[in-house]
Amino acid sequence: MAAPPRAESLALLERLVAALEAKGIVTEGEIAERQASTDKASPETGARMVAKAWTDPAYRALLLSDGKAAAEMMGVSMAGAPPLGVLENTPTRHHLVVCTLCSCYPRALLGYPPNWYKSFAYRSRAVREPRAVLAEWGTMLPDSVEIRVVDSTADFRWMVLPMRPAGTEGWDEARLAATVTRDALVGVGLAKA
Repeated sequence: MAAPPRAESLALLERLVAALEAKGIVTEGEIAERQASTDKASPETGARMVAKAWTDPAYRALLLSDGKAAAEMMGVSMAGAPPLGVLENTPTRHHLVVCTLCSCYPRALLGYPPNWYKSFAYRSRAVREPRAVLAEWGTMLPDSVEIRVVDSTADFRWMVLPMRPAGTEGWDEARLAATVTRDALVGVGLAKA
């Protein structure tokens, strides 16, 4: 079946929004606000959360127990978003996030997912051979480190709390946040000083 023409799709979308508004479910303004919020989201938000967790034990505990509440504490609206789990990397365990079905990703914290994250090759190989995938990204882990692949889904999103880089003692949150990339937040990379 061919895709409907663009004008037909837009008319259908307008009818859907009007029906949602008429039922009091959502307003067009709320939809526009959410779109703008998603458009401005970037990995810097997740990086700021990680830096705060590295310097504030109470915030770290909240982040690991209720990622959604921790994000909202940092001013990020998580309204309508699925729960957020945060996985802590340790010297003996490294987490790698993948969405095996599509591209489920914590957009409010990391922005839009990169194309490689959505690719079939990444999604399938990350599950089958995670150590090889990490090596291709330049992330070499000792054999003693367990790699745990975690599936992000429509019902639950995941983010990684990477290990704090050595030599960053005494750094402030802004400087620490600069060590955290999107890649570290999904586990294909490490935070680096």
